[in-house]
Amino acid sequence: MNRRLLMIAGLALLSGCATGAGPVLTPAEAAHPELEPVYSAVAGCEALTIEVASNGCTQKADFTFYVERKGAAVTLSFARTRLDQCRSFAMGKTALSFTWAELGLEPRSPVFLLNPLSAWTGPGS
Repeated sequence: MNRRLLMIAGLALLSGCATGAGPVLTPAEAAHPELEPVYSAVAGCEALTIEVASNGCTQKADFTFYVERKGAAVTLSFARTRLDQCRSFAMGKTALSFTWAELGLEPRSPVFLLNPLSAWTGPGS
């Protein structure tokens, strides 16, 4: 009788493990998949500079931005409007600078960037 109880308890434990916690969301499946992942964002005196993936043809004109103000909080997000169709040997990145005036923001005001941050792993990786 003890063997049967042990076997039933073991099966119950195994069936609990099989259900899992659900799917894991990648950054592309997260809240805003249309937002471009950035490798870095640097807030300078004159401009905000972001680094994004590029096959060699990515330009500032290929991006649009959205600023939302809710009280004192300001959020900023960037989205790619045109794909980089170039064919380079290795993946690359490019820096794009947007002046604070272009963004309609004051240089010293706090801004929350909504784009996902992705690690740069080097060319060709």
